[in-house]
Amino acid sequence: MTASRSPSDTSTPRMAPLARLPVFYALHGKRAVVAGGSAAAAWKIELLSAAGAEVHVYAREAGEAVRDIATAPPQGAIILHARDIEAADFDGAAMAIGAFEDDAQAAAFAAMARARGVPVNVIDKPAFCDFAFGSIVNRSPLVVGISTDGSAPVFGQAIRAKIEAMLPRGFALWAAAAQSWRAKVQASVLSPAGRKKFWQAFAMRATTRPEQTPSDADFNDLMARAGDTIGGANTGSVILVGAGPGDPELLTLRAVRALQSADVILIDDLVAPEVLDFARREAKKMMVGKTGFGPSCKQDEINTLMVSLARAGKRVVRLKGGDPLIFGRAGEEIAACKAAGVSVEIVPGISAAQGAAARLGVSLTERQLARRVQYVTGHDAHGKLPADLDWSAMADPSATTAIYMPTRTLAELTRRAIEHGLSPTTPAVAIARATRPDEAIVAGTLADLPEKLTQAALTGPVLVMIGQVLAQAVRDALNSDTSVAQRTRAAS
Repeated sequence: MTASRSPSDTSTPRMAPLARLPVFYALHGKRAVVAGGSAAAAWKIELLSAAGAEVHVYAREAGEAVRDIATAPPQGAIILHARDIEAADFDGAAMAIGAFEDDAQAAAFAAMARARGVPVNVIDKPAFCDFAFGSIVNRSPLVVGISTDGSAPVFGQAIRAKIEAMLPRGFALWAAAAQSWRAKVQASVLSPAGRKKFWQAFAMRATTRPEQTPSDADFNDLMARAGDTIGGANTGSVILVGAGPGDPELLTLRAVRALQSADVILIDDLVAPEVLDFARREAKKMMVGKTGFGPSCKQDEINTLMVSLARAGKRVVRLKGGDPLIFGRAGEEIAACKAAGVSVEIVPGISAAQGAAARLGVSLTERQLARRVQYVTGHDAHGKLPADLDWSAMADPSATTAIYMPTRTLAELTRRAIEHGLSPTTPAVAIARATRPDEAIVAGTLADLPEKLTQAALTGPVLVMIGQVLAQAVRDALNSDTSVAQRTRAAS
């Protein structure tokens, strides 16, 4: 008998400690001071000018790079002063940058700046810095800053290169359009829900058409779509989202967008906690887990909650481990939404079987070994082995079989598969928490895997795979720890 439980709120994880507070400082029209005329100073002068600051540079001798930038500044004016900086020069400055080789000079510069309440940065000398510059991805007004707190600048540059590749240059045009359209949206007759709908549709269009120049036609179309909520009840929606097998890096981009736009997230127990790092922090998070053989929320309660939230105008994400369309009761939830007239969308995820196969390094299909793949549930609504399993299919030696939630029924399942003709020496693997840092594997044959799985007492979501394609994976796992035939992947 499965114990019941009610849907419950889950708290948003608290912010982990930060080495630096990432902020974006408005400098347009403000005064910034720089002491030094070296090439290192030139880069900071260029950044300050690009941000719109009026940059005053104090150096007895300015290098060629500094003089070139001053001749053609990116935005804010650059004024060169052929002398050392003095205490009075800090008055009214928004920030101060120093380029000094000598620590004593750096310390004196920092002390003068702080005495006048001016935040200071001394290039490549973190001991004298109130703030730091990171690597920058410029799609202004969309700007991304990356910091490693000075520990690995080259690593920060490598990350910047990856983000540069991910962010189309056309995003700058869409970010600029958002800047110019915001006032018009705020002044429109759209309700708060309509304005939110406008920006959700805007984000979807910008991310799917990044190289298209936004136009008045786009604005008018987005306003018309958002206008559906004017004068009527706020209409919410439901998105069934596959969270994948566990590793948050296996989330799809569409899943991430859904999580970041959600008002409420209804979460399965099988979802790895790290996946919620991608969710909108303001979203309400609720556990509606269905734990095998443990306390579970009733499916009818989940359906009712999901529909009622959507009817209240909420954008609801139903977050499920793996793929929601594989043993995730998606059919019941889709039917409930349609019966209630609630818009429902599905974002598929990487299935547990795909994640496990990837970790094991096996192909689920392979010429001469596996002509098909079959997904089977390990228990019915009462926790017992399903009575209607197709045993001729289960005993097919040319199939790869993935068995979901099989822990308590595996012994009976393997016994009956053997009775129906499947060789007891067929390679078999159980994998718990696949793709997560604490992933664990138990390997053996169809005949001995149930006993090994009982001895290992694996926790968390467990998947069993059976088939000839697993032969090498079984050998690898057995060789890694012959005493228990279990391998746990160290956290990366």
